[in-house]
Amino acid sequence: MQIESTRFGTIEVRDDAVLEFPNGLPGLMGQKWAFVASSDDSPFFWLHSVEDAATAVPVTSPWLFFSDYEVRVPDDEAKRLDLSSPADAYIVCVVRATENLADFTINLAGPLVINAGSRVGRQILNDVGGYSVRHPLFSEVELNEVDATRSAVPVTAAAG
Repeated sequence: MQIESTRFGTIEVRDDAVLEFPNGLPGLMGQKWAFVASSDDSPFFWLHSVEDAATAVPVTSPWLFFSDYEVRVPDDEAKRLDLSSPADAYIVCVVRATENLADFTINLAGPLVINAGSRVGRQILNDVGGYSVRHPLFSEVELNEVDATRSAVPVTAAAG
């Protein structure tokens, strides 16, 4: 399918790569999304609405920046997503980007958990305490130290 994007123009997204968030995402409209990369070597990509051309949020794999990051999905959330094993999930975190790279933050308290098989996701509250919604992204590594090829998240469309 083709989606229109105010950020990237027309993007081709495979029908079987569309993600569904049945309960939506806090503060955002729509239920259907796709992972879109603006470049192959960036650790960041976009969770782009399939339904709204103007809605896209930057996300990343938290382990690219925080090797000891832990996620514990509450049992009720795991059941809602039909997750029987951690290997069944893709986990990304929303990034708050600013003009100044040093001010970028990441939401480690509320990761997005997606069932890799069904492509159904939810934003959950991480049962591991101590994480914030605006954790400084570059508090442990510099951008040039991040190896984007280590990300296990399948980006399904390329921009431009």
